[in-house]
Amino acid sequence: MELFHYLPVDFRKQIGPMDLEGAEEIRLRVGQPLEIIYGDEKTKKFGVLKGEQLREMLNYLSGYSVYALEEELRQGFFTVEGGHRVGVSGRTSYRKKGTYNEMDALSQLNGINVRIAHEKKGCARPLIPWIYHGESIYHTMIYAPPGVGKTTYLRDTIRCLSAGDGSRRGLKVGVVDERSEIAACHRGVPQNDLGPRCDVLDNCPKEQGMRMLLRSMSPEVIAVDELGLPEDFAAVKESAKCGVSVLATIHAGKKEEVLDRLMQNGLKEILPKLRLVGICRQENGTRTMEICDGQGKCLWRN
Repeated sequence: MELFHYLPVDFRKQIGPMDLEGAEEIRLRVGQPLEIIYGDEKTKKFGVLKGEQLREMLNYLSGYSVYALEEELRQGFFTVEGGHRVGVSGRTSYRKKGTYNEMDALSQLNGINVRIAHEKKGCARPLIPWIYHGESIYHTMIYAPPGVGKTTYLRDTIRCLSAGDGSRRGLKVGVVDERSEIAACHRGVPQNDLGPRCDVLDNCPKEQGMRMLLRSMSPEVIAVDELGLPEDFAAVKESAKCGVSVLATIHAGKKEEVLDRLMQNGLKEILPKLRLVGICRQENGTRTMEICDGQGKCLWRN
C-alpha cells in the first residue's frame, strides 16, 4: 500500500505493509503511540510519536510543500493521491470576515488522522434496484455518521449507474469531487473506477460545480459528497428543478435528521422523489443498509 511510504522512517521499521491490510484509519498524536484502526475496530499500536516525526510525515504527505496546502489546512484536512483524507489538529487562529469569524490558519500541529479510501466494487449493488425511477433515479441521500463508509458506497453507486447492466442503460453522471476523494484524480485522471459515462470536476466547490455541470455536461445524475452548507442545498434545489437527479452523502445518524435538514433548506418538494439510504457499521466491521422513501417509510433492509 502506498500509504506505507508516508509513515515516518522509524515507524516503517516497526510496521510492515501487511499491517495496513484491512486498515481504515492511521492515527498519529504527539506523545502517544501510532495507531492503526481496522474495520472491526481492532487496533494495533506502535512506539510513541515525537513532534519531529509528525512533521516528517506531513512533509511526505504534502510532497515537502506544506505551504501549498494552506487553503486545505484551513478546513482541517487535505486529500492525497488515492483519495485518502488526511485530517489534522493543532492551534487555530481566526480573522474577522463580515459578521462572523473565519479560520485564518492552523498551526502547531499535534495530530494526524489518515482515513484510508477503499474501492469496494459491488457494495452498493443491493441498493440500485430501489433507487431507479423510470429511465433515471430518485434523488438519493446516503447518510451515516463520519467514518462509516458513505463515500465508498457513493463511489460504487456512481460506477453502477454509469456502467448500467443488462436490463438498464448507463446514465450520464456528473461528479463534483470537491475534496478529490470520490474519483481520486491524479493529474486530472480519475484513479478510481467510476464507470464509462462519468464526468468529473475535481477540486471544485459543490455549489459552483453542480451549476457548471448543469450548463455544460447535460448530466442525468449529479453526484456530490457531504452536503452541508446552505449553498449546497440551494444547488440541489436548482438541479432538481432542471430535471436532474441528485445523488449525495450527508452526515447524519438518523433518517429524521436528513429529512429535517432538507425541510430547513427548502427542499420539501423533492420528498416524493427521494430515497434515503442509511449505512450502519456492525461490531464485526460489516455494514448493513436501510432504504426508505421520502416519508421515512422503510422499503428494504438487510
